[in-house]
Amino acid sequence: MLKGKVAIVTGSTSGIGLGIVHELARKGCRVMLNGFGDKGEIEKLRVNLQSEFNIEIEYSPADMSKSAQIQEMVSEFNIEIEYSPADMSKSAQIQEMVSETEKKLGSVDILVNNAGIQFTAPVENFPAEKWEAILSINLSAAFYAIQAALPGIQKRGWGRIINIASAHGLVASPHKAAYVAAKHGLVGLTKVVALENAKANITCNAICPGWVHTPLVQKQITDRAAQEGISVEKATIELLSEKQPSLKFVQTEQIGQMVVFLCSDAGSSITGTTLSMDGGWTAQ
Repeated sequence: MLKGKVAIVTGSTSGIGLGIVHELARKGCRVMLNGFGDKGEIEKLRVNLQSEFNIEIEYSPADMSKSAQIQEMVSEFNIEIEYSPADMSKSAQIQEMVSETEKKLGSVDILVNNAGIQFTAPVENFPAEKWEAILSINLSAAFYAIQAALPGIQKRGWGRIINIASAHGLVASPHKAAYVAAKHGLVGLTKVVALENAKANITCNAICPGWVHTPLVQKQITDRAAQEGISVEKATIELLSEKQPSLKFVQTEQIGQMVVFLCSDAGSSITGTTLSMDGGWTAQ
């Protein structure tokens, strides 16, 4: 249902972002990947994704004597996956990523701001450089990406902007001052962008997941196990028990499916809001 649309998903070489890419590509989107990692492994990932989603058997009524129809057919059915190594802490690189996507894939219709980092410490001990880095990547990067993508989206008259916030965009936890501040800020940014584009066919929403089993969360589990001298399994249960009544991790593909829903016609009246996917965390 999203054939012909182009999406940028930041922080998408693993975890939540990669789950979102899978679901968007499955629905026909061409996608610009973004994230850090080994160049060879990322290229392998890009090629594998492109191969996986180009194996469908489709039909086009295109008239082969009409070049415009041939070009339209290729655009509609070729699921291209590109990659940008843009550093989300650098506004110029973010702007270049958007320009490169428009040049290579033809447009930016869907922007998913997912890139994020984490660090925990009490406020009085929180390193200034960690504060700056977290606000830069978790909040400012989304602003710069939206700012760069909006003119094209507004010109085309259709767009979906989805910010991956967190339960911590709605509630707080100790030792996460920068992360909580950034995610609350991201929720506020979401509302402003939604209001400014409310009369157009452009929506902006924030998804607020609870615990998702990503490398970022696994590191927190491993650190907890080491600090408390307990097994990783016990540390996992402790982590979930503190916040998530379901005692189950949110799955990356579930978040991807929510993104797809927000991009569909059924989601066209949803804008400026937060959608919690947290196993009951924020209901407490």
